[in-house]
Amino acid sequence: MYEYISGKLISLTPATAVVDCGGVGYLLEITLNTYSAIQTKQEVRLWVHEVVREDAYLLYGFATMEEREMFRLLIGVSGVGAATARMMLSSLTVEELKGAIAAKDAKMVQRAKGVGAKTAQRIVLELQDKIDGAGLVAAAPAASQNKQEAQSALLMLGFQKPAVEKVLAALDATLSVEQLIKEALKKL
Repeated sequence: MYEYISGKLISLTPATAVVDCGGVGYLLEITLNTYSAIQTKQEVRLWVHEVVREDAYLLYGFATMEEREMFRLLIGVSGVGAATARMMLSSLTVEELKGAIAAKDAKMVQRAKGVGAKTAQRIVLELQDKIDGAGLVAAAPAASQNKQEAQSALLMLGFQKPAVEKVLAALDATLSVEQLIKEALKKL
């Protein structure tokens, strides 16, 4: 829903930032890398990822769109939640993380606090095809977005994530969200 929040930086800690935007103070969870990037600024623009849970409504803020995209890729990996992804992006820069994934260096990924050997291997395995040496893969972003939206809808309908991921992986990426959902429902 939110793309970014821009405004006056009211409060800043290594874990959070409060940005005044139009008279409303937004509390955003941030990474240490974002903290370093904005700590000397009075006006900021933070790229936002929102998480709505049963017990909380959280906003995660990032200094760059690239960092936010890496966060989204990380939370898409089975077993990696928002807190772990944020910790990873606090321990490693986006460039270090991309390099480690592209080089299949699970030990480098494992340097982040809270990431064990199995999780690091899963991150490398699941993201290696989404990362290239120069940056985040931009090929077919709409197709990728369609699959993500279809996956979210199917998960909300109560289907299990592994089954949904398997079915969607087998479908044509050029289909619309509605077509992906219809085809997935036939196979689930």
